Amino acid sequence: MAIYLIGDIQCCFGPLQALLDKIRFDPTRDRLWSCGDLVNRGGQSLEVLRLLHSLGARVSVTLGNHDLHLLAERARHPDGASRNREFREVFDAPDSDELLDWLALQPLAVWSGRHRLLRVHAGVPPAWTWQDTLARAAEVSQALASERRDAHLLKLYGGGPRRWDDRLKGNKRLRAITNILTRMRFCDVSGRCDFTQTGPPGSQSKPYLPWYRHRHRQTRDVRIAFGHWAALGFRVRKRYIALDSGAVWGGKLTAYRLADGAVFQVAGKGK
Repeated sequence: MAIYLIGDIQCCFGPLQALLDKIRFDPTRDRLWSCGDLVNRGGQSLEVLRLLHSLGARVSVTLGNHDLHLLAERARHPDGASRNREFREVFDAPDSDELLDWLALQPLAVWSGRHRLLRVHAGVPPAWTWQDTLARAAEVSQALASERRDAHLLKLYGGGPRRWDDRLKGNKRLRAITNILTRMRFCDVSGRCDFTQTGPPGSQSKPYLPWYRHRHRQTRDVRIAFGHWAALGFRVRKRYIALDSGAVWGGKLTAYRLADGAVFQVAGKGK
């Protein structure tokens, strides 16, 4: 059995098929661990969702901001009349409800004790331990699994709060957790995020740093796998694995085999 971490797919269905062929993925034995952003921008959201859903327990996903955008669009347009063509194709599909219900049940953070690996889509603020991260992600998952899923989704979007506060309650609390785990790239030492800066490390304004560079962050004793940051690109370091290699922007789609650190890449969209 092999476990493969995979970066942002963003509905690049052809590259995803090519990557699975390249790693000789065996759905009876191997496992695919995705860091989210399965859908949007690449042209074939429906096909990607169907393929990953068909793998059942062999695939594990942490939700990304684009995945939540799809779910929120359905809540916003129960008649399926989204302006997003890819999303309309999902909404019009006969298996739409099954696919969206499956997506909504995916977590925002996953921990592997065997590998001491925390998996999220975007990042973790300096003050959170990996246990904190799982607990707060679970709060959002509980909301998405409830009968009030659509109502929660409609209130998850917004620019703030930009900094975590344990005293936050209700939808502000859920929105802060969601923003941190699915949108964060840069933050200051207090955990205040700047969601407007999307460039590579070094392009940010002061006092912000890439979230993983804060010296005293509480997750320095574990490794974190994440995507979301195409300008950062694919990187493997002692304490983190950055997996977004820009497949939808003409870059590559990447798989990283946990057992031995082998890297597999295929050309992304348009290549």
